[in-house]
Amino acid sequence: MPKPIILAVDDEPHVLNAVTRDLQERYRGDYRIVKALSGQEALEATQEFKRRGAALALLVVDQRMPGMSGIELLGRAINLYPDAKRVLLTAYADTDAAIASINEVALDYYLMKPWDPPEEQLYPVLDDLLDAWAATVPVPYDGIRVAGTLWSPRSHAVKEFLARSQIPYQWLDIDKDDEARSLVEASTPGRNVLPLLFLPDGTVLEDPDLQVLADKVGLRSPALEPFYDLVVIGAGPAGLAAAVYGASEGLRTVVVEREVPGGQAGTSARIENYLGFPQGIGGADLARRAATQARRLGAELLVAQEVTSVRVEGQYRIVTLDDGSELRCHALLLATGVALRTLDVPGLEPLLGASVYYGAATSEAGNYRDRDVLVVGGANSAGQGAMFLSRFARSVTILVRGESLHRSMSRYLIDQIERTANIAVRPRTEITAVAGDRHLSSVTLLDHGTGAMVTEPADAIFIFVGGVARSELVADLVECDPAGFILTGQDLVAGGRRPRGWHLPRDPLLMESSVPGIFAAGDVRHDVVRRVASAVGQGSVAVSAVHRYLETV
Repeated sequence: MPKPIILAVDDEPHVLNAVTRDLQERYRGDYRIVKALSGQEALEATQEFKRRGAALALLVVDQRMPGMSGIELLGRAINLYPDAKRVLLTAYADTDAAIASINEVALDYYLMKPWDPPEEQLYPVLDDLLDAWAATVPVPYDGIRVAGTLWSPRSHAVKEFLARSQIPYQWLDIDKDDEARSLVEASTPGRNVLPLLFLPDGTVLEDPDLQVLADKVGLRSPALEPFYDLVVIGAGPAGLAAAVYGASEGLRTVVVEREVPGGQAGTSARIENYLGFPQGIGGADLARRAATQARRLGAELLVAQEVTSVRVEGQYRIVTLDDGSELRCHALLLATGVALRTLDVPGLEPLLGASVYYGAATSEAGNYRDRDVLVVGGANSAGQGAMFLSRFARSVTILVRGESLHRSMSRYLIDQIERTANIAVRPRTEITAVAGDRHLSSVTLLDHGTGAMVTEPADAIFIFVGGVARSELVADLVECDPAGFILTGQDLVAGGRRPRGWHLPRDPLLMESSVPGIFAAGDVRHDVVRRVASAVGQGSVAVSAVHRYLETV
């Protein structure tokens, strides 16, 4: 934790050096002593301290300074650091002004020049003030701070990115925190740009692109090699499993992930039926462990980098990234998963990221404490999301179009939901419209069982309605089913005939696509069990098929 700051300000260099010397002598072990030769310089330094999230404990300020007096400086600094202690250095002639400033700027003390000896005239006063400051002011957060509003989709996107990357941050809601609002206004005067990110090194990012943010927090890095045995696109459970097994078996392996590791599973608040975790495990935590394991075994992970195209040149598969660079490889594994299916409901789209969310949105759940929320969907992800939200919300209502949850949800989740007092299930029900200005206020529900339509108040909607294949990257390259899921292995051999253009004297390998050397694993494959354990198994088995393919290259 950085030391709190004592700021000394005086326009006379010899006086400033003298007060700085005395402050250093007594307080340098516990405080950082900073000096400024003018009120403007001191104000700019104070603004920089605030941007960095540094603690300012004490200002020792001369009254008579050109351009900006000590009282004027303290009056402006108090807006940034209302809890900082304030001491004015005065000459005898300034006594009346100092006394008046006790009320004007909440002055804590004024000292007459000279203050010798400091052991009698300076230190006892400052000791008391600093002890009082340390006892009442909380230690400032020294990590990333995100300032914005709860109802800002861009603020939500940044928070969700950091949360899924398991990067700690402090949320500053300018609608509720006057100090946060002052910080934003001081950092972007005259501009209304949100969210603002304040990094520990003093950098301020204005509504950053997530790839820029990834660069700044050290997530995004270039590939170390131009050529690999195996390139994996997608760092969900299937892609991470392939990275672990590929690297551990000696393959030069790199994984490219457009967002953060974890895929759809990474958004799950808790996965309770994954082997080896009797108490369950959060999706983001499982992804973090898998990514760490893959890196330890020698795989590279390129995070927040998007693949823009894939092409084949002879025996090489070539992947182009969003920065224009290329990765060449012998074998390519597509583990791109699915994109969340969207709801076509009037009024819904303007509220996305601002009280309407796809997935559990774990970074937002705490904002709906003692509120009424809806969960749309009846599969395991919806049940896991409902259980997580029930820890915060006053009520959680699961809307499912089917007769019950039993057809699509695991028994253990149904049992948990039935035992949770603040979760209700409404079968045969769907949302037909939503209403709200900056955020959700009500929903219109249709009960297909009775035909009744009602409008009810609601504070948030969390949507889990399945996914669509993320195969658009290779849609013109490999064969897919009508829904866009990639066909592999024996699904490509129809009536004993191999895929069109297949030139090898063998059938496609297990999990091999219609293009030799391009494989698929996880939810993007046709007709698979969409569970985390299944995806992990497919990722590991795909590596075995890659080895068999490489024997022929």
